[in-house]
Amino acid sequence: MKFRIDRDALADAVAWTARTLPVRPPVPVLAGMHIQAADRLTLSAFDYEVSAQVATDIDTEEPGTALVSGRLLAEISRSLPPQPVEVSTDGAKVMLRCGSAKFTLLTMPVEDYPTLPEMPPAAGAVGSDEFAAAVGQVAIAAGRDDTIPMLTGVRVEIEGETVTLASTDRYRLAVRELHWKPERPDFSAVALVPAKTLADTAKSLTAGAEVSIALGGAGGSGEGMIGFAGGGRRTTSRLLDGDFVKYRSLLPSEYAGLAEVQTSPFIEAVKRVSLVAERNTPVRLSFRQGEVVLEAGTGDEAQAVEALEATLEGEDIDIAFNPGFLLDGLSAIGSDVARLSFTTPTKPAVLTGKPPEEGSDPNYRYLIMPVRLSG
Repeated sequence: MKFRIDRDALADAVAWTARTLPVRPPVPVLAGMHIQAADRLTLSAFDYEVSAQVATDIDTEEPGTALVSGRLLAEISRSLPPQPVEVSTDGAKVMLRCGSAKFTLLTMPVEDYPTLPEMPPAAGAVGSDEFAAAVGQVAIAAGRDDTIPMLTGVRVEIEGETVTLASTDRYRLAVRELHWKPERPDFSAVALVPAKTLADTAKSLTAGAEVSIALGGAGGSGEGMIGFAGGGRRTTSRLLDGDFVKYRSLLPSEYAGLAEVQTSPFIEAVKRVSLVAERNTPVRLSFRQGEVVLEAGTGDEAQAVEALEATLEGEDIDIAFNPGFLLDGLSAIGSDVARLSFTTPTKPAVLTGKPPEEGSDPNYRYLIMPVRLSG
């Protein structure tokens, strides 16, 4: 094997592929990055759950394959000087030459490397920036507790031209709808994708204008998998098992009150007031006509109070939230006005941005459980 490649192209391709390398590989070869030089260079990584593959242009002198330590290759390619890189094999070694720098890496047995899963059939495409933003808005509400795998996922529901993403950790629920271009107008599917994998993938595929989403049908090829491709990169992930909560029934159909606050000052005020909130203690919000008063801390502890302008439709209400959960939602709504809809102080509230047209439904909703106030 022998080829030449631009230094930035190599560093970029290796860094992207290395994201999926397992931290503690179950078998040693999975710590390797698979290098295949033919008409183009193809780099692959796989940990039996997630696969990543990228193709990029090279000048090939001699086609071939090799398997080397992925992390080491990533560190080396990141630190090379800005000059063309020549990669070649010499027996059981891979040589990298770049300017006056020369590295020799030991190879692993290529024949022991597992075959990457096939991409499921393409189901449709979505704008890469919108997809990354939507996934980011929803992934924040996914659970981190691996003992309940179902809650660590994002539910992807596809119905015709609408994709709905939803996740919950039982204390909050995030739901985002977006339009996409399905391969078939009547396409429908449901998948539960690990939230961390989905968030990392969506963020890393914004180089191309669109992301192609591939989903296996029941009993067909690629069942139990989802694939994403864009800009010469493709990744697959195993899906999570388990029935997701019936989240639509959690979203209230009507509200007793509605408050609006400027998002940016609200975020800053919550951050300031929560400085005195002891671990797991809430920030209390008292909504009155014209203002909201934020408070944290009690009696013998440090206390903080701040008032902000707010509009309120409905009765005055006192409600309390975990400040971290509230800040996650406020940072995700992507609107300069935060709209909080309530039913009662003990029932979930729904945080949204101001819809683009009055009367239209917001495409993002963040439901948050209040903390019961004692006394």
